[in-house]
Order: sequence, then structure tokens, then C-alpha cells
Amino acid sequence: QVQLVESGGGLVQPGGSLRLSCLASGFSISTYTMKWYRQAPGKERELVATLARYGGSTNYADSVAGRFTSSRDDGKNTVYLQMNSLKPEDTAVYYCNALRQVLGRSYWGQGTQVTVSS
Repeated sequence: QVQLVESGGGLVQPGGSLRLSCLASGFSISTYTMKWYRQAPGKERELVATLARYGGSTNYADSVAGRFTSSRDDGKNTVYLQMNSLKPEDTAVYYCNALRQVLGRSYWGQGTQVTVSS
């Protein structure tokens, strides 16, 4: 059974940090492009970070560049999103996505809530 499970969300004060994890099961992420998205209430889903396969580059949305760092551990079938200097506007549900475009496969996790508030 294919599954992506995000964890690590929660409530944090502005300026704080959180580390999200996304554990995959039922398939190997090594052949997939992995992405993080977020969706705030009343807004469209936003692409936050893209991690290419096979040691390729990682790209970030302008809104998080310099504050967020994403990495992948293919051996653990897990991707991470380290979020520093968090702002209230980072409040959203964060989703992990695994994409194998050539095969038409796209898997999503259930999301984890991140709330940045004092």
C-alpha cells in the first residue's frame, strides 16, 4: 500500500523552528521527485520546495528561500523540511508529494498543520 505520512507540525512562536518529516511506504522515493506544498486557509496550494532525484538540486519558493531547507534520505525513504525563522504567514497545512511524471504517478500525504503565532 502506497502511503506518505507527514509529521512534525505544531504550534510555534514567530522566529521559531520546526522540522517536518515525510515517511514513504509501499514504494521507493529514490526514483521520484519529492515536493513540499502548503495550503493556508482560503488560499491556493503553494509549492514550497522541490527535491530532484539522484542527488539533483533543490529549489525553493521565493517566500521561503533562505529560511527553509529540505533534504531527502532515500535510504530511510524519508524527506525533511527544516523551517527556521518562521513567520505567521507560514501558517498552513504542509503536504508531501512524490512525483514520477513519466509514469503518471503522483502520491500525496494527508498533511500536517503548522501554526505560527504568539
